[in-house]
Parts: sequence; C-alpha cells; structure tokens
Amino acid sequence: MRKKVIAGNWKMNMLPNEAISFIEQIAPLVKNTKNEIILCVPYTDLFYSLLTAQNTNIKIGAQNMHWEEKGAYTGEVSGQMLKSIGTQYVIIGHSERRQYFAETDETVNKKIKSALLNELNPIICVGETLEQRELGKAEEIITKQTELALEGLTKEQMKKVILAYEPIWAIGTGKTATSEDANNSIKAIRKKISELYGKDTANETIILYGGSVKAENAKELFSTSDIDGGLVGGASLKVDEFSKIILAV
Repeated sequence: MRKKVIAGNWKMNMLPNEAISFIEQIAPLVKNTKNEIILCVPYTDLFYSLLTAQNTNIKIGAQNMHWEEKGAYTGEVSGQMLKSIGTQYVIIGHSERRQYFAETDETVNKKIKSALLNELNPIICVGETLEQRELGKAEEIITKQTELALEGLTKEQMKKVILAYEPIWAIGTGKTATSEDANNSIKAIRKKISELYGKDTANETIILYGGSVKAENAKELFSTSDIDGGLVGGASLKVDEFSKIILAV
C-alpha cells in the first residue's frame, strides 16, 4: 500500500519569519496524520524551516538545484549544499522552471541523478500544456517526459523517486483536472514506469497530482486508485487550507 504524500510548493513566497510562524502553527494541527508532509521552501527559508520542523512530522525540501557539485555557476545551489543542512527533498523539473528558465528533459535528468547521489529524494514534475492536451497529445507528452527524466536510473534508485503530474494549464489558474482525468493520466505514467522497471516498481512508485489542489477537491482527488497525494501550490501558503488538504485522507 503506497503512502499518501502531501507536498507544499511555496514558490517565491514566505520570508524566514513567516516560514517559522507557518510551521509552528500547522505542526500541532497535523501531528496525528499518517500522511507524509513535505514543505518545499525558498532557499532563504531552508535553514530556518529545518530548525523549526525538528521534532515534528514535517519534512523540508528545496524547489530546485544544480546538477554539478560545485563550480562557477553564480546563483546556483548544489545537491551537496542542500544535503549538508539536512534537506531531504527537492522539486525537479517544475513547469515554471522549464518555461521561465529554459530547463530541458536533459537537464532535469542530470539534476535527478545528482539529487540521488546526494541522498535527496527528487519530486519530479511532468505535465502537458493546454494546446498539447487539445491536440490529444497529453499522454504522449507526459509519458515521454517520464521516460527521459528517469533515463539511467536503477530500480533501487526508483525507491527514492516521487513523480508529480502537473497539467500546466491547471497550475495557478484555478482550473483542476477532473479526478477521473487526473487519475487516468497518472495511470499512464505508472504504465510507463512498469514498462521501464516492471510492475512491482510501478506499483510502489508514489505519483502526486498538482494543479489547483484545494481543500474542496483534495478528498475526491486523493481517493482515486492511482493518485497518491498532491503537490500543492497557492493553497500551501495558508495554514488552515493546507492542513485541511493534509487531513483530507
């Protein structure tokens, strides 16, 4: 039985004092859940969040990393740096990174391999645009992204991988894929993993849904056969809303 994982992606929001306050407020509300809780915070919040989340059931992740260990990459942060302060997770290949910062399937794959070498758990994002969806290419796009992202990974490494299906047209728009559509897309991703690594690995791999997840739709989404939780954007910035999402299942 796969565990449910609820991950918040704060994007470029929250100052360190706000992060501390948020974690202090939400921790007692969700202390009894069996679901795994991850907050992926800005770099400047990482250290403070890690300290504040000690002795809670909240794990802390980053939102990006470079694939090299060190070097002349001004403004970048390596997996080794993230690991050194106790970070456990890192989002890789979010559509906003692909759209605004020219990330490619190749660089996503390199980052995933570096994350795993540094004992970080990558949360790998895949998703189609509205145009691709309307052309009937959604499944083709997301399964190809999945295949290229996982290229060269071993079955053993797959145990640390989390995938997140995030239809680009639903991110920050208020639009949400129906629970049936989202579940079918995640089934397609799981089928691709089965082709690459076998049925057992596919059945063990955690795959989240992201795209305007809210307290009102979380229970329906997370109750489907293949959606193992959510990668939550805007709603993860509100203590009351995010706690309800965490406790939805």
